[in-house]
Amino acid sequence: PNLLTRPMIDFILSSQKFCNHFHIPMQSGCDAILRRMRRRYTTSDYRSLLEYIKTIDADAGIGADVLVGFPGESEALFNETANFISELPLSYLHVFTYSEREKTDAIMYEGRVEPRVRHERNTILRTLSMKKRHQFASSFLGTTLPVLFEHENEKGISTGLTTNYLRIETPTSSPLTNNIQPVFLRNIVGEVCNGILQEKYS
Repeated sequence: PNLLTRPMIDFILSSQKFCNHFHIPMQSGCDAILRRMRRRYTTSDYRSLLEYIKTIDADAGIGADVLVGFPGESEALFNETANFISELPLSYLHVFTYSEREKTDAIMYEGRVEPRVRHERNTILRTLSMKKRHQFASSFLGTTLPVLFEHENEKGISTGLTTNYLRIETPTSSPLTNNIQPVFLRNIVGEVCNGILQEKYS
């Protein structure tokens, strides 16, 4: 996040060459843990970045990497991260669990988090991620979005992605791999939006 500048965001979101999807590592939503990780940004910096993106393009998809169980992450500090994420306009999370690595400073830190607790925290944030993903996708139901189709299964169901990283499935009469076509979004099943193929773009 400290390397993603506002001019870069402006350029990306004004260009026809880029998708309106960002994946911005967070690692922790707690300033105390970010300092222990020697990250060069704060939660305030991170929040401002996301709010700026959404000000420019409310439809932009934003994902984040989060690490749970870093040494010194007490229950209170973990809750800071969970609450921080809940408040942010994120579309989804990639959640990772801290594991000890030889020859790293962190392996010598006090405040080791038990593996069982690390696993529990991972589960909590993955559940939060599913909620975020569903909320984001739900905001586009009833709209038509361009979809880049990637492949088709043997049942005639084609799958692809929107520019803001929504996974789409729709029945098609012919293969559409590597084609961009408009799809009307009807409902959500799990992490996938179901849609209906519309008339081709002119």
